[in-house]
Amino acid sequence: MNMKNLIAAAAAAAALAAPADVLKVVVLPGEGWWGGATTFGTKEPLGLNATSFSFDIGKDNYSNQAAPLMLSTKGRSVWSEKAFACVFTNGVMTFTGDAPIELAEEGSDLRSAFLAAAHRHFPASGKTPDLALIAKPQWNTWVELTYFQNQQGIIDYANGIAANGFPSGGVIMVDDTWQHGYGVWDFDRRRFSDPKAMCDELHAAGYKVMLWVCPFVSMDSPGYREMVFGSLDAGRKCEKGGLIMSGERNVHGRETAKTVHWWNGASAFVDFTHPLGAKWFARELKRLQSDYGVDGFKLDAGDMDEYIEPYVTCVKSSPSELCEAYAKIGLEFPLNEYRACFKMGGQPLVQRLCDKGHDWPAVQQLVPDMIACGLLGHPFVCPDMIGGGSWMAFMPDAPTPFDPELFVRSAQVHALAPMMQFSAAPWRLLKGEYLDAVREAARTRMKHVDYILETAKSSARTGEPMLRAMEYEFPGLGAERITDQFMLGSKLLVAPQTVKGAKSRKVFIPVGTWTADDGSETAGPATIEVATPIGRLPHFVCR
Repeated sequence: MNMKNLIAAAAAAAALAAPADVLKVVVLPGEGWWGGATTFGTKEPLGLNATSFSFDIGKDNYSNQAAPLMLSTKGRSVWSEKAFACVFTNGVMTFTGDAPIELAEEGSDLRSAFLAAAHRHFPASGKTPDLALIAKPQWNTWVELTYFQNQQGIIDYANGIAANGFPSGGVIMVDDTWQHGYGVWDFDRRRFSDPKAMCDELHAAGYKVMLWVCPFVSMDSPGYREMVFGSLDAGRKCEKGGLIMSGERNVHGRETAKTVHWWNGASAFVDFTHPLGAKWFARELKRLQSDYGVDGFKLDAGDMDEYIEPYVTCVKSSPSELCEAYAKIGLEFPLNEYRACFKMGGQPLVQRLCDKGHDWPAVQQLVPDMIACGLLGHPFVCPDMIGGGSWMAFMPDAPTPFDPELFVRSAQVHALAPMMQFSAAPWRLLKGEYLDAVREAARTRMKHVDYILETAKSSARTGEPMLRAMEYEFPGLGAERITDQFMLGSKLLVAPQTVKGAKSRKVFIPVGTWTADDGSETAGPATIEVATPIGRLPHFVCR
């Protein structure tokens, strides 16, 4: 190859390696930015709460929701149709990505920036997820039954709710190991003698039933044989396809699926860009609905870092695009929950915060992360499980002792959030004033349930977050850095206590006259000190 050709080849290689677009944004004085991923909430707004940061949502969704979107308190926004990376240092944000990255200046504050971006890039669908997820506390069986989900245990858990003074009805989420195997989406009959009767009994008690599922398929399962080999259990042939493939063949000359190593082992992965993969997965879930009366699904996993190249998909897709394709399946099931997601703003998908530990920093992450999630376009956010999602934290030999005060304060954060989800049974862990305080948190939700549902329906129409930063609702009052209190809609201010042992906290009261939960009134703007005994969740209604 001559020198001219070498230079041309080097230029072509450099062009392939270089990102399609680079955007530099100089952060303005006093400007703060939200966006990128939900789990950045405690660092946001960037420029005010953090002055240097970097991320790459093309490779990692950081265990939660991610989107190629940034929003400014000065009315600016950054958007791309594909994932981007960002380095923020020395007052400059540098974005790089494989698609054009646009800076827009269409507003004057955070809310106007959000509404303009949403209108152009992720308009509201007008639909809510199933409102049963919002109307009453949710009850997830993970902590109580862990890897031994079983019919009698689920019935006993459900019966314990009303028996111990908590609102009955709502949603029961049956977690991992109810099934025969990963990708074998049928009840394990060693633990579920009559799953239809179980669902009927829960329905009669006013509950809807959700099942945990994931996009993984065991490599010795009927689903695997169907999609890789084109063979059904009855020996019939079918069209093959639907799994992410390795691009290799085994010793028998057959194509092999990509092996994915995840927290419960090694499996194949459904290719949701393949019509047969999406069809197979939806078919299996709908069969559970028709055969047993199951109402919906907790769709776990699907994180970007599970899609490790090289792999072969029906439609050539990046990890972020595969994460997005998995999220689209949830649109077929109004009773849904996701933890990992890319884009999909404005859609009726429930987005749960990633699993939190049983510690105070985790409790303090809940409000900032929910604010961040809403600003990515996801109004229907659930703040993980009360007290944390690790079952080991609630066992007698837990590495860190169970903290009843932490459990109460976590429940109070949940009480007036868009959703409230229990897993660890309060009546097993608590007594006295602590149990009373958690019951009161649930009762507080029910006192405001009509307003919460009204806010959910409004958010479905507008796309706006249900749970909002103070700066979003009341710009220009100096509330940019406040992320330990929030607005639910436009009229309910919530200021939970999230500091261990604290007996009071400061609350920023915005413009208007606000009536507190204790009956007192405050005219804003003002900052006041409020008492926070263990049973109190400070909240204020605009008169």
